[in-house]
Amino acid sequence: MVKFINVILIFAILLFVATCTNNQTPPTSQQDPSIGDQVSNYPFPNHTVYVGDYIKPNNYTQTELDNQTKTFYNEWKSEYLKNDCGNINEYYIQYSNESKTVSEAHGYGMLIMCYMAGHENNAKLYFDGMFKYYKSHPSNINHNLMDWQQITCNDVSSSADGSASDGDIDIAFSLLLAHAQWKSEGDINYLQEAKTIINAIMQDEINPNTSTVKLGDWSKSNNPSFYYGTRSSDFITSHFKSFSTATGNSNWNLTVDKCYDLVATVQNTTTGLVPDFIINTNTTAMPAGQNYLEGIYDGSYYYNACRFPWRISTDYLITGDNRAKTVITKLNTWLATSTSGNVNNISNGYNLDGTKIFTWNDVTFVGPFAVGAMTDINNQTWLNNLYENLISQNDLVDGDYYSNTIKLLSMITISGNYWAPDYSS
Repeated sequence: MVKFINVILIFAILLFVATCTNNQTPPTSQQDPSIGDQVSNYPFPNHTVYVGDYIKPNNYTQTELDNQTKTFYNEWKSEYLKNDCGNINEYYIQYSNESKTVSEAHGYGMLIMCYMAGHENNAKLYFDGMFKYYKSHPSNINHNLMDWQQITCNDVSSSADGSASDGDIDIAFSLLLAHAQWKSEGDINYLQEAKTIINAIMQDEINPNTSTVKLGDWSKSNNPSFYYGTRSSDFITSHFKSFSTATGNSNWNLTVDKCYDLVATVQNTTTGLVPDFIINTNTTAMPAGQNYLEGIYDGSYYYNACRFPWRISTDYLITGDNRAKTVITKLNTWLATSTSGNVNNISNGYNLDGTKIFTWNDVTFVGPFAVGAMTDINNQTWLNNLYENLISQNDLVDGDYYSNTIKLLSMITISGNYWAPDYSS
């Protein structure tokens, strides 16, 4: 009998242990850094208090803004985040059916993982995988920069594949974000890797004669047309300020100043519009002509310059730079007036005098315009209308990687969840 009771007792203990184990709440990234993701120092939602005077949409609550961003991020990740190139530890952002990715897409993806950490439990895993992909696909000119395009999984670099400056600039900034978000105590020293690519950008993507942002490391002095050319969408001045602080290299401040000098020269005085490409940065800067690099609208406000309001406004929101406020106010005022406050009247592209290239629009243009409208504290209705249009367009059905990613980055900023590393301590 005692033996039988002991057997029953042992069985009961085992059943109790099994039951407790099965009912145990699985650890999350915030509970155990060794399982899943690491603890995030700036988990989403972060709710940054921006420096400049600004507004956010008030037709939705803060919780709704956060949830809308989280929902769209989930859809975006499902559509574009890939690791199907054989190495399960490498991730990339799908660019198109004809191409795996481009460095621009890769930089955006790395930024997004840093900003969505806390909501995305595997943000660090994905970020590290994207870092490894970047390291596996170097430019054939400066190996610390990224080959601008990969057509296939095996495409490491080709004789024509140098870098594209904007992709490298975002990758470098994302590494600074990663250091702030997860520290540099694991397999990847984010801060040191950030400094390496920042120094490479200064070496081969910043023109030493003019302090302007080059088109890429392939832009050499033996071809003055490209060597003294730049993109307005590469004027990511808030990133450059972080680069200066992180590396102690004050030359980055010269690049910031040069960006604003160029904008003052080429921005249309009536519309506030800037061109996709700018030439003659060493003499009298001017908009590029047709077919300078990509097509007939190279001198217009088109699919490169459309990012400009987002890029320049974040400098005002993060650092309070009044030069950015002056630039974006001119554009905001013209846009609200020329459309009569109707977002549907926005065009996908303008000549610099404000004449429309098309009679329809998508979120590629609306998102950055909405970020710009955050700096106009006297026009809450206009911002509300822009944001309503932005989230109502189902671009995962109608759009592509580019428009959807710009939409997501705009939503992160508009919801108050864009931030820059703090080096004050």
